[in-house]
Amino acid sequence: MPFLDLSSHRLHYRIDGDKDGCQGKPWLMFCNSLGTDLHMWNAQVAGLRPYFRLLRYDSRGHGRSSVPLPPYGLSDLGNDALALLDALEIERVHFCGLSIGGLTGQWLGIHAGERFGKIAVCAASAKIGTAESWTTRMDAVRENGLAALTPATVERWFTPGFSAVEPRSVGKVLDSFVATSIDGYIGCCAALAGADLREDIGLIANPLLAVSGDDDPVCPPADLEDISLRVQRGRHLSLPGRHIVNIESRRAFNVALLEFFGSSTRR
Repeated sequence: MPFLDLSSHRLHYRIDGDKDGCQGKPWLMFCNSLGTDLHMWNAQVAGLRPYFRLLRYDSRGHGRSSVPLPPYGLSDLGNDALALLDALEIERVHFCGLSIGGLTGQWLGIHAGERFGKIAVCAASAKIGTAESWTTRMDAVRENGLAALTPATVERWFTPGFSAVEPRSVGKVLDSFVATSIDGYIGCCAALAGADLREDIGLIANPLLAVSGDDDPVCPPADLEDISLRVQRGRHLSLPGRHIVNIESRRAFNVALLEFFGSSTRR
């Protein structure tokens, strides 16, 4: 089980992809959403492994990564990703992040765009929520824990139809949500409270695909359309589902990623 030890914490990561002849395959890095872990990308790994070397990691305070003392800033999350690339001696990588992972992708495009090829920003905004709403969320988690948020979370994350048809898939995601460290969750909420990239994302020159869930109440399609218009080379795609659209529309999501990143696989 690979870990990267940093000065204040350790990052858990995983690499997938066919080792035979993998040298010619491009790297694709995934960054998880708030309250999940790297397993949220299992369907993407299954579908995209033949075409990429896939790098997943648990964001600080999530999954098997350790929990530095909160609060965190968005720059902390972005620099974790860069530290992992440096440690693995990966010079350039494509990037896909969802929710806070998508916000991290925007930060990386602004501050370290030369390290990245194409960037997929999914179910995110240039500013997610308000400082007041995240403060309220942090207070609720400190008082009642994450389990108390489960009913509202499943409603935001998945449509009722998907929850009814695939309760096992939903249950696995909710299990990872409840298992998330309280300090790790609150630390990332603080990063969300302080993050506002609306004035800066015009600096992103990387080709960028903004993917929305067409029924996402957290980051609706208009937010992703706005990102695609503000960056220099963006386009927007909306797929059926709510916030965790990569799971609810996994097949269409994989097709979209392969189409977007796929020109790099045909060498």
